[in-house]
Amino acid sequence: MTEEKRKFLFSLYYTLGFLLLLWIIKIVEVAFGISFIRYGLLPHHLSGLIGIITYPLIHANFSHLISNSIPLLFLGLGLLYFYPESAFKVFAIIYFLSGILIWLFARTAYTIGASGLVYGLVTFFFFSGIIRRDNRSIALALVVTFLYGGLVWGVLPIDKTISWEGHLFGSLTGILCAFLFRKHDPPAKRYDWEDEPDDDKPEKLEIS
Repeated sequence: MTEEKRKFLFSLYYTLGFLLLLWIIKIVEVAFGISFIRYGLLPHHLSGLIGIITYPLIHANFSHLISNSIPLLFLGLGLLYFYPESAFKVFAIIYFLSGILIWLFARTAYTIGASGLVYGLVTFFFFSGIIRRDNRSIALALVVTFLYGGLVWGVLPIDKTISWEGHLFGSLTGILCAFLFRKHDPPAKRYDWEDEPDDDKPEKLEIS
């Protein structure tokens, strides 16, 4: 097995493992007719502190879960594959720090769902491209911007039924991670042909 294939399978294994956990929780809710909303994150209440750990795992319905699962699949896979040294640290910081910020500063209403993680990973990829400026990071930033650039509207208080604070704090922690881990995960190997001069380029004319 090649190193690249091993990296891909490792990344896929952990990403699918997290998604499987989200789906098991939702299926249990539906199968037993119970609700885990009370384990969501309730800002400013001591009873809501448990939600810092549990809120990204709980979703309102299957539509909500699917809307988060698809981007998490691609973003999680990309994070583990392209940033293996910092991937778990980045994920943990976005997961827990955004929850702490929500508990401190958000409205007093239950926050649930992994969309804060999605926003955090999107901004991590985008700002990593800006800060690092290597070919790999820039390419990833462009791809993520193309796929999820429209998410920027989710950090604005347009729809009061959506936790825009979760989106905002997820995004801010993603930016923080891009800065903190800017020197981790060295750029991808450059090939010889990238540094070779262009033979078709005309030589500079010198006049004596």
